[in-house]
Order: sequence, then C-alpha cells, then structure tokens
Amino acid sequence: MKGAAGRIRIIGGHLRNSRLDVPDLPGLRPTAERVRETLFNWLAPVISGARCLDLCAGTGALGIEALSRGAASVQFVERDARAAQALRENLVRLKAQGGQVAAVDAQQYLLAPAQPFGLVFLDPPFAHDLWTPLAQRLEQGSWLTPSAWIYVESPRQTAPSLPANWMPHREGTAGDVRYALYRRVT
Repeated sequence: MKGAAGRIRIIGGHLRNSRLDVPDLPGLRPTAERVRETLFNWLAPVISGARCLDLCAGTGALGIEALSRGAASVQFVERDARAAQALRENLVRLKAQGGQVAAVDAQQYLLAPAQPFGLVFLDPPFAHDLWTPLAQRLEQGSWLTPSAWIYVESPRQTAPSLPANWMPHREGTAGDVRYALYRRVT
C-alpha cells in the first residue's frame, strides 16, 4: 500500500486551515476531511474540555482537530517511531497545547494503569484487525468514563465486534471507509 506523504488540513477551531506534515509510511491513512468534518459536527456539544485518547494516531489529525476545537487534552498513541516524531513536530510547530505523544504499540499502552477518557478515537491500521482486541482492552481496563464517546473507523465491509454496552449513535460511509460514533452506557 502506498503511503500518504504530503500535507492535510485541520478543518475547524483555532487551528483551522493549518497543515499537518504527513510522512510517507506504508499503511498510513489519514481520516478524510469530509469524514472529520462530519464527526466533529456530531461531537460539537461534547468536545469542549474533553479528555481524549487517539489510539493508533498515525498523523494525529483526529486528535489535533479535537485540540483545535477545544478539547482539554489528547493522549496520542502511535507505534511507528517516524509517525510519532512527525506528530510531535506538528504539535510543536502549531503550538498545540494539551497534546502528548506516546511512541508505543496501542495494545501495550492499554496494559498500563488506566486513565479514563471521555472521548476515544479508535482507528487502527486496516490490515491488522485490531478493533476487537483494542475495544476489549478499553472496556475491561477502565480506560473509559461511564458515558464515554468512542469513534471507530474501519473498512466499509467490516463490522467490528465491539462491547455490547457501546451503543451506536451515528454512522456513515465515505469511499471504502465506514465511520461510526458510539456512546458507552453502564
């Protein structure tokens, strides 16, 4: 699979129209602008002050978009050292406050002591089929607040097996991508 080198744009908030440098890495698939715009329209009532986790962050476009729109903090988790470094550089260049990058595998990260998040972006590399194991670790490891929001991006034809208490809120498709927002209920 060809990488996604180049630049992508932040579409809303105080960093609107800022560009993120995107390294040329195999399998890197930034969330499309149209999808991000729809997602953050859905999240508009809850994004301000949110504590977010961007698992398998890649370019960090979802987490940086959240910071731009008023999230209090975003923990980015990205196993590829080059992608993590590019993400750190983008955060510094944009002077984006509240973002921290952990250059570690998402499954390993979720073995650490839990820090509950109110909003999680779950967008793993499509080739690795990590939705179910990551969702289980999020749910069983106390990584989610009682009424957390979870965004899941997957191939259009894939319906990941997710915890039963993640209730579908909204979903859509764009090209070969299915995107959905869930609300955790306890």
